[in-house]
Amino acid sequence: MRHLGVVVFMAFFGSLFGCSKGDGDKPQRYVSEAAFRENLAKQTTMSPQTVAQLRKHGVTDQASLKLEFFFYTDKDGKGQALAKALQELRYQVECGPAAGDSRLVLLTGWTTPIKMSEGSVVEWTEKMCRLGYEHDCKFDGWGTNPGQ
Repeated sequence: MRHLGVVVFMAFFGSLFGCSKGDGDKPQRYVSEAAFRENLAKQTTMSPQTVAQLRKHGVTDQASLKLEFFFYTDKDGKGQALAKALQELRYQVECGPAAGDSRLVLLTGWTTPIKMSEGSVVEWTEKMCRLGYEHDCKFDGWGTNPGQ
């Protein structure tokens, strides 16, 4: 009975973090194509809502703010490859074990200033989702400090 609990627990985290099973000779991916597409839709829907909240704190569409970002993956090498790609964009990046699950790798950091128009933020969000997927990492969202 104890084994069943572990299997259910692992299945729960697999669905939570977008893991997918390997397919034949293909290496196992952390983010399946279906999970990527679902996350892309979710993130690009949430970004305008977040921008709307920022408007309530006086952030105009002409303002430029640094955004804090978050990605997860299952292998340090994947995280390091994404970190390098983000650093090439001149972003500050940290990569290490996730606090909630040391089997996962968390990438977090800050962008250079980005214009806070809805279009710019949604375009950036889509770029982050796609860049994460290219490196088999899940873009888990962004935040900012309106008082920068």
